[in-house]
Amino acid sequence: MPLRDVALVLLVVTIWGSNFVVIKLGLGDMPPLMFTSLRFLFAAIPMVFVRRRPAVAWRWLAAWGLTQFALQFALLFVGIKLGMPAGLASLVIQLQAFFTMGLAWGLLRERVRPLQWAGAFVALLGMALVAHHLEQPATLYGLLMVLGAALSWASANMLTKRIGVVDPLGLAAWGSLIAFVPLAALSLLVEGPAQVAAALHAMTAWAWGAVLYQSYPNTLFGFGVWSMLMRRHAAAELAPYTLLVPAVGMVCASLVLGEALQPWKIGAGLLVLAGLALNQWAARRGRRQSIQPCSIA
Repeated sequence: MPLRDVALVLLVVTIWGSNFVVIKLGLGDMPPLMFTSLRFLFAAIPMVFVRRRPAVAWRWLAAWGLTQFALQFALLFVGIKLGMPAGLASLVIQLQAFFTMGLAWGLLRERVRPLQWAGAFVALLGMALVAHHLEQPATLYGLLMVLGAALSWASANMLTKRIGVVDPLGLAAWGSLIAFVPLAALSLLVEGPAQVAAALHAMTAWAWGAVLYQSYPNTLFGFGVWSMLMRRHAAAELAPYTLLVPAVGMVCASLVLGEALQPWKIGAGLLVLAGLALNQWAARRGRRQSIQPCSIA
């Protein structure tokens, strides 16, 4: 991967990692579905008026908006609201990297090397360590929600491959508009008009700032750049970079929210990062072998 693309990936994962703290703080003032719907409303408006709809079939655009945005973040926000710590949520959702790898192998026939599977197994050990230490039922339900969010993200990565080359900012804006409609409807249905109205009336400058942070650097910039890079590079090579998100997320959660960094959390994080290292080493080794000149006997 070119150095410029590596720098873009690192910038995106830094934004995404710090975002989990913003989500946790924002959920103190807003119900999760309302918070999510506002995020995508502002990500869509006014960008859909200045960016053309991507030249893809509506069914693919709708599927991408629903999986990349609506379903993923509804599950993530509800999971954090149920008690999943922000730092751990930033770790668990990165299983999307290995869900992506498995889907790319099964659906796109992308080659996955044995060491990449070994990396996935090491990362899963980290997830098992997380699950073992979550004893509260609500937090376990939150864990399942975040795992569902990871699978939704991986599905969206496959759709990004299917969509092909389009304007990444336009894709993020129109996908946000598609996501807003079901999220707003669900908020009114599940959380109720009275709770939504009360939360809107009570929103502070901080709460609006949390919404706007979600909308612009996190959604438009982050997912716009991500979709562009996903088209340029193999899914099995790019997706594991997001495993760096929890390193940022857990440190930010500790510094801002006071979440304790117990030894088991650090151990789980190290296992996940070790899985990333194995995956990337295998990908680089495979590329070097593929470009070596063949000798003629």
